[in-house]
Amino acid sequence: MKRYLVLFALFVLSLITYIDRVAISSAKGPIATDLALSDQAMGWVFSSFALGYALAQVPSGWFADKMGPRIALAVVVIAWSLFTALTGIAQGVAVLLVIRFLFGIGEAGAFPGSARAIFNWFPADERGRANGVLFSGSRLGGALAFPLLAWMLSGWGWRQSFVYLGLIGVVWAVVWLIWFRDHPEQPLEKSEAGTDPASQISFGQVFRSGRMLLTMVQYFASNFTFFICLSWMLPYLKEHYKLSDSEAAGYAMIPLLFGATSQWASGFVIDALYRSGWRVWSRRIPAIIGFVLGVVGLVFIIQVSSPIAAVACFTLATFGVDMTISPSWSYCLDIGGTRSGAVSGSMNMIGNLGSFVSANAFPMLYGMTGSATTYFVVAALLNVVAIGCWLLMRPPTGTSTTG
Repeated sequence: MKRYLVLFALFVLSLITYIDRVAISSAKGPIATDLALSDQAMGWVFSSFALGYALAQVPSGWFADKMGPRIALAVVVIAWSLFTALTGIAQGVAVLLVIRFLFGIGEAGAFPGSARAIFNWFPADERGRANGVLFSGSRLGGALAFPLLAWMLSGWGWRQSFVYLGLIGVVWAVVWLIWFRDHPEQPLEKSEAGTDPASQISFGQVFRSGRMLLTMVQYFASNFTFFICLSWMLPYLKEHYKLSDSEAAGYAMIPLLFGATSQWASGFVIDALYRSGWRVWSRRIPAIIGFVLGVVGLVFIIQVSSPIAAVACFTLATFGVDMTISPSWSYCLDIGGTRSGAVSGSMNMIGNLGSFVSANAFPMLYGMTGSATTYFVVAALLNVVAIGCWLLMRPPTGTSTTG
């Protein structure tokens, strides 16, 4: 059926999104050497993306709701692909900061636009798996970026590599614009959509709704924890355990690969619970289990003394927090309905402020204390807070049949 081809296209988009996003971490060494940047300066480069990405979430979600996912996704993919390519021309930290900030603004529309496409094309009892497949692409893209960039950097250098990455996104955008349509030929019935218009949150209520604020807080914790995999995990493993480039890249892939399997598993659990009648808990159970695993992994990272053990702990924490992604986005579709682009964008905005804080907190706390322990403790405490949020997050009226 065509909706599964739509999902495959969104999966490929997610893959490209994270390859482009993680490339800067993989290229940290040659970029820092070429431009004479300190770790603190690279922290600002990492976080400039996160800041632009976060600030543009709500406008990009509104844009997807207004224009439809066909036009919205084509526009944002071309925009961020341009800034991916322009990264290769940066001659100093100021220019690099501006480019990565604008790159973040471009990428901001990827997942709100995808959320609106999933809302238009998939019934409520398939959205858990759809979101799981979508976000598994992001983790596979992040994992593939490490060896892919190692190969590209050795052959072309960091500047030319970013240009080639930008071209891939442009190809996807052109194909999407020609082939995709905003709605299936037979639109979903209201019963399949699974939303009651009377219970949907309006755009004006986003920052005044208690359940939306809880959604944002837990997503801040999830992104704070996960973003280390995209920013400081590879440099941390390489420097802390004296690993070679290839060894560090190999280790850094593992948490992201397991994160992809987590997305699939969580999505299937969500849909199974939803169909069984436990709709109230269909989003809560996977999310709460995920944050519990996140706490355990983060606490044990502090105790280990070998790279294999550290990667195992990173993997457990990443697997856990990635279990919370599909429930979070499915919950936004539940309460957002036809405004799901703006609602999910609002959640993702706060979540990516967590990424921004994480990118700067790690080097700052490491510099202040001489170890990463404080960072991991803070991340674990945020995961505990997120568990409390999920216990308080109510589903929209009309979704509860059991539990």
